[in-house]
Amino acid sequence: MRERTAAVVCGLLLGLGPTGCGEPPGPAEATGTLEELAALAGCEPRIGTDAAQIRQADCRAGNSRYVLAAFASDRGRAEWLDQATDYGGSYLVGRRWVVVADGPTLALLRTRLGGVLLTGSSHAPAGPHGGHGP
Repeated sequence: MRERTAAVVCGLLLGLGPTGCGEPPGPAEATGTLEELAALAGCEPRIGTDAAQIRQADCRAGNSRYVLAAFASDRGRAEWLDQATDYGGSYLVGRRWVVVADGPTLALLRTRLGGVLLTGSSHAPAGPHGGHGP
């Protein structure tokens, strides 16, 4: 639990910059609307959620697929990340945006968008079905 908390705190303390979390420095962090971020990432977004607090799109670039989410506030992004990281996964995190994808895709997108890489912790219970139903 302590390692997960440290990873989440590290990812959320974007004011310290990526080097504060043991990552090599990346490009300046991208800002903008969901469409502007998608253009920088090189995708034509397919909007799935279009709400006041979060806009989310599915993106494809070559063989890569990922989800790009933009938030109306820092708090909204932090709350979303807090819940999402409980399920595991890999994230590229900016001030008011998050990309969810596999590691190689996130590494490539980080060269375009900046941000901090974050890995969530899976808490699936051990057992014959791994917590995925009876």
